Amino acid sequence: MTALQLKPEVDALLQRGTVIPAHPLALDVSRRLDERRQRALSRYYIESGAGGIAVGVHTTQFEIRDPGIGLFEPVLRMAAEEVDEAGLDRTFIKVAGICGPTDQALREAELAVKLGYDLGLVSTGGLDSWSESELLERTEAIADVIPVFGFYLQPAVGGKRLSYEFWREMAEIPGVKAIKMAPFNRYQTLDVVRAVCESSRRESIALYTGNDDNIVADLLTTYRFKVGGMKVEKRIVGGLLGHWAVWTRKAVELMSQIIDLRESGENIPHELLTRSMEISDANAAFFDPGHDFHGCIPGIHEVLRRQGLLEGRWCLNPAEQLSPGQMEEIDRVYHAYPHLNDDDFVHRHLAKWLGSP
Repeated sequence: MTALQLKPEVDALLQRGTVIPAHPLALDVSRRLDERRQRALSRYYIESGAGGIAVGVHTTQFEIRDPGIGLFEPVLRMAAEEVDEAGLDRTFIKVAGICGPTDQALREAELAVKLGYDLGLVSTGGLDSWSESELLERTEAIADVIPVFGFYLQPAVGGKRLSYEFWREMAEIPGVKAIKMAPFNRYQTLDVVRAVCESSRRESIALYTGNDDNIVADLLTTYRFKVGGMKVEKRIVGGLLGHWAVWTRKAVELMSQIIDLRESGENIPHELLTRSMEISDANAAFFDPGHDFHGCIPGIHEVLRRQGLLEGRWCLNPAEQLSPGQMEEIDRVYHAYPHLNDDDFVHRHLAKWLGSP
């Protein structure tokens, strides 16, 4: 197979839609990699029924690439090893985060291919000075190495505003197999969906939500546009989400319910719309939008710490801490929405996932 092709079973799952958690980074009190818990997290996502994992992305902390830290290769390798060790009889999609200028991005893409990853999630983080044409040329170069998962990253956490025209041209790149939309903005999400619908490759590109503030509504909506006098419809079929790094078993159940609704053509139950609001409220506690998302990674870590999957909330950057009042907000949503957590599932399996100390 060439680098631009996906295995048919991977492409089929990607197109149908699935749960892809963004994989966190497990550190010890000295802020060194905690391999035991890093592997336990991968096992958690696999046994939760997720359809894949995304590693080396924002939730994994971009600093893993920094000189002197050098954790990009180890975390990608460990996650791939755990997928192999699981011996799954179902398809599981491995997505590697790809960052930096073209030379760096190509090195990361080559490593991802070597480690058996299926797609590269291509971030524009840190490239604010690049023009849209330069970003498209970079994407084309990466797509020659690994199938591309495009990524609209919100500016609050390092992304940049991108035009409808950018996404229209992106959609025509043959190696682009999926696009994750995470601008946390309805207008910008519509730009991407319309651009794909108006492209010649609309049937080949799977759309995924990264809008952690609007997960359920994104997954329930049919988008409809007129293209050349013809009605074109498209759905956001799945999610690649930092929010799904926690309470993952319940996310899998939610995704299954939504797929069943789509395929049966049944009406959307009002309860699901209420749950949409509850999930967004929980996400606000974890992701800390009140402080411009400063506490989003520690917020995810705190939930995993409460469940026993992580030992603490430590990040590579010591300045990344919970914001004032964020702990109380996490307490609030835990008590308000007990049906959203998967604590019982985690507690039943935690000892097995952690293995011997």
